[in-house]
Amino acid sequence: MLLQVTDAHSNIPDENHKPQQDQLPPKNCRDLLKAWGCNDQETAQILERMPSLHKAKLDKLQSKLQILHDLGFTSSGLIKMISCRPRFLKCRLSNCLDERVRYLEHLFGSKEILQKAILRNPSVLTYDLNNMIIPTVELYKSMGITGRDLTLMLLSRPTIIPRTSLNAEKLEYIRKTGISKDSKMYKYVVTLMAISRLETIREKIANLEKFGFFEDEIFRLLGVSPLLLTLSVDKVQRNMTFVVASMKQPARVVLDYPFLIYKNLETGLKPRMTLAAKIDDMGLGPSINGPKVFTALRMTEKRFLKVYVDCHPPEIANMLMKCYVDAKHVKRLAEKAKKIQHKGFPF
Repeated sequence: MLLQVTDAHSNIPDENHKPQQDQLPPKNCRDLLKAWGCNDQETAQILERMPSLHKAKLDKLQSKLQILHDLGFTSSGLIKMISCRPRFLKCRLSNCLDERVRYLEHLFGSKEILQKAILRNPSVLTYDLNNMIIPTVELYKSMGITGRDLTLMLLSRPTIIPRTSLNAEKLEYIRKTGISKDSKMYKYVVTLMAISRLETIREKIANLEKFGFFEDEIFRLLGVSPLLLTLSVDKVQRNMTFVVASMKQPARVVLDYPFLIYKNLETGLKPRMTLAAKIDDMGLGPSINGPKVFTALRMTEKRFLKVYVDCHPPEIANMLMKCYVDAKHVKRLAEKAKKIQHKGFPF
């Protein structure tokens, strides 16, 4: 999904959101947060997410809150940061902060866009400038990702700075996709390869090979649709199995229609194919078969229902709608009993 770079004026404090300096010195963190501009509900949210603040030293907490205020954040922005990184206020922020902020503001192009980046990943304020931020930025620039493209990637992938790693094997994978630096997908291919672990990439390539794809076909598919690297092995297996076994399509159909791998199986593919079979059984039209299948599966929900359900008389439309809704409510077999194995962050 492409991310639009927009202003974040809503996080810039106005006269009504300045910390209240003329009140009595705060006795605890709750008083300090309220003095900074948080209301009772916001204070409760922050303390619920980070109860260790009750034991925080007030002078250090005050210093960090002042840093955030100087950067242009209000209480609502603080809540978003704490929700994203509960331990954020326990990190050191003051070390080389001014130099780091100047560099990041120049990198993102404006204070407003920097604020947006911090909201998405508050830890950007804690990363080492010379050992982490600058080397990562220079690496992407050396790969031809600069300016607005680099800004978009930094915003869309909040952990890109600490997790980027490119070695000879990953560079070879990028080359095999055959993608040009002028392609709009190039920046996605490079960044996703860079933040993905090698074993994860190998596992996902091997998963597609099980369905009969050749290596060059897999890399060509990744070049056209790099976000496939963000999908789990289980997700790809289940969708591919449905395409081959239930839709009776050759596996290579996804080379032309990659959306078949992304589409939600339980709420998208299965219900629509169930309705297609019902329409066919009842001898109704328009039918969903041949090339029309792919068009129907790509339609928005509103468009799909208008074309294939609402076009019929009320009695038949109600019957088709019930079939469609019932198919959507069929739960995945043994979903509740499924054991989730946590293998760590995949990127």
